[in-house]
Amino acid sequence: MAHVIATEAEAARVAAKLAEGFRTGAAGRDADRRLPHAELDALSESGLLGVTVPRAHGGAGVGARTLGEVIRLLSAADSSIGQIPQNHFFFVEVLKENGTEEQRAFFYGELLAGRRFGNALAEKGTRHALEFATRLVPDPVAGGFRLTGTKDYATGALFAHWVPVFALGPEDRLTAAFLPRDAPGLTVVDDWDGIGQRTTASGSVRLEDVHVPEDRVVPHHLTFERPEVFGAFGQFLHAAVDTGIARAALEEGGELIRTVARPWGESGADRAAGEPLVIQKFGELALLVRSAEALLERAGAAIDAARAAPGDEALATEASIAVTAARAQADTAAVTVSSEVFALIGTRSALRGGNLDRHWRNARTHTLHDPRRWKIQHLGNHALNGVTPPANGIV
Repeated sequence: MAHVIATEAEAARVAAKLAEGFRTGAAGRDADRRLPHAELDALSESGLLGVTVPRAHGGAGVGARTLGEVIRLLSAADSSIGQIPQNHFFFVEVLKENGTEEQRAFFYGELLAGRRFGNALAEKGTRHALEFATRLVPDPVAGGFRLTGTKDYATGALFAHWVPVFALGPEDRLTAAFLPRDAPGLTVVDDWDGIGQRTTASGSVRLEDVHVPEDRVVPHHLTFERPEVFGAFGQFLHAAVDTGIARAALEEGGELIRTVARPWGESGADRAAGEPLVIQKFGELALLVRSAEALLERAGAAIDAARAAPGDEALATEASIAVTAARAQADTAAVTVSSEVFALIGTRSALRGGNLDRHWRNARTHTLHDPRRWKIQHLGNHALNGVTPPANGIV
C-alpha cells in the first residue's frame, strides 16, 4: 500500500527527498534509455500520486501551487520522471470536474493506493492537436461503448494501471474513457524515439474494439461550458516541467564551470568561475531561471484563487494569463539555459560521457507540446485589447 500524505508541507518534503534519489543515475538512464520502472514504483509508494485527492475522500487536497513545486522538484532531478505524472494529475482533475460521485469514490481509492493514470490523448492523423477522430460507439449487445483507434505521444501509458482515453461521444462531444491497462484490445507500444525526454516512454496506444462500460465514461466537454481553470491547470504542469529543466541545467552547468572549465587566456582569471564575462553571463541565466520559478509560483497561486471562487470569470481569466506567462518564460529559460551553459564551460561540455546535452534535448522536446509564439500572442492580445485566452485544456 502507498503512504498517504496528509499536508501540503509533507508533499513538498516527500518530493524533495525523492528528487535527491532520482537525480542519481538520471544521466545514465537517459544515455542508455533505461526506463524508470523502479523509480515510478517509489513515486507510487511515496503517496505523491494521491496528493490532489480531496480531504473529504482521505487525501491531502493540495493546491496547484504546491503541486507545481512537486513537479518542478521532480523535473529538476529527472525531467522524464517529472513529466510522466503530468497527465496523471491532469486526469484526476477530469474526474473532479465531471465525474459522478461513484466514479470519484472509486478512482480516489485507486489513487490513494498508488495506482497510476497514463494517457491516450493525442492523434497524429488529424488536422491539428485539438481535433480527435477516435469515437465511442454504442455497444447494443454488451451495453456501454466500443473504442477503436490509435493514440500517440501517450506519456505514462506504459507504466500505468489506468489509461484514460479522449474520444468523441455519440453527439461529437469530447469524453474521457478510463480503461484498465490490461483491458482486452488495448495495447501500449514502446515506440517513442524522440531526441529528448527519452525515458518517458511516450509511445502509442492501440485500441482494437475495446469495450468501455458506461460508468467509466466522463463527459469532459461540460468543463468548458462554465468559467474554468482546467485548461490553465494542464498548461501550468507543463510549465513546471520546463522550469525544473531550466534549474537542472543551471545547477549542473554551474558545477562544471567551477570544477572542469578553464578561464579564457585573455581574462587574467585563475579559474573560469572567476572570469568576469562568465559571471555576467551566468547571472543572466540565473535571472531567467528565477523569473520562471517566480512566475510558476504566481500562476499556481492564481489557479488556487480561482478555484476558491468557482464561477468568478475575472479570477479565471487572471489564472489563465498567469499560466500563459509562466509557460512562455519556462520555455525560454529551459531552452536558453540548457544551450548557453555549454559556451561557459567550453569544449569539455560537449563530451558524450557527461551527457550534459540531455537538458537541452529534454527542453527542446518538451517545449514542443505547444508553441510559445501563441502564449505571447495571448499575452499581448489580453494586455492590449482585453481579450481572454481561449479555453481548450487539451494540450
